[in-house]
Amino acid sequence: MYKVITEFLNRFFKASTIYKYGFNWSPMYRRTTAKIIEVSDDLYKVKIRLKPNWKNRNYAGTIFGGSMLSATDPIYMIQLLQILGNDYVVWDKMVEARYKRPAKSVIYGTFQFSKKEIETLKKNLAEQNEMDICKSMDLVDTQQNIIATFKKTMYVANKTFYKKKIKNRKYTNN
Repeated sequence: MYKVITEFLNRFFKASTIYKYGFNWSPMYRRTTAKIIEVSDDLYKVKIRLKPNWKNRNYAGTIFGGSMLSATDPIYMIQLLQILGNDYVVWDKMVEARYKRPAKSVIYGTFQFSKKEIETLKKNLAEQNEMDICKSMDLVDTQQNIIATFKKTMYVANKTFYKKKIKNRKYTNN
C-alpha cells in the first residue's frame, strides 16, 4: 500500500517531501512518538527527533528504550530502498542496541549514507548479487551526549537474483 501511494505522489512532490510526511503521518511511525524533522533532497540524510511524553516514558520517568529502538528501526531500510530504487531488495536483518544513559530530554538521531557508500554497494551487488551491510547511528541529546547507539544489519540484493532465490527455495522445500 505504501509503495503504491508513494509512486502516485511522486508525480506531484519531491521524494524527500513524501518520505518525511509519509513517515510522520503513517500510523506505524506515529506510534513511536518520534518525528522526522529533516530529509535531504537526495534522501542520503534523515534526521529524527524524539521528545519525552506520557506515551514513551518508562517507570523511571525517562524515554523508554523500546521507544528509542522503534523510532530508529524503519529509517535505514526505507531510506536505502528509496535511494537504490526498484531494482533492489532491502530487508532489516538485525539490530544491536546499546543504551548509554537515560534520555531525560529531547533526543535526535541522524541517518546518513554517502554517495561513495551507495556506489560501492551497487558495484558489490553487481558482482555478488546479495550482501549484508551494517550501519550505526547515535541518538544524542541537545548537548550531543550519546544516549543510545544502534547498529543495524540489512540484507541487500538485486531484485532479479532475489526472486530466483525465493522461487528456488519454494521448490526445494516441497
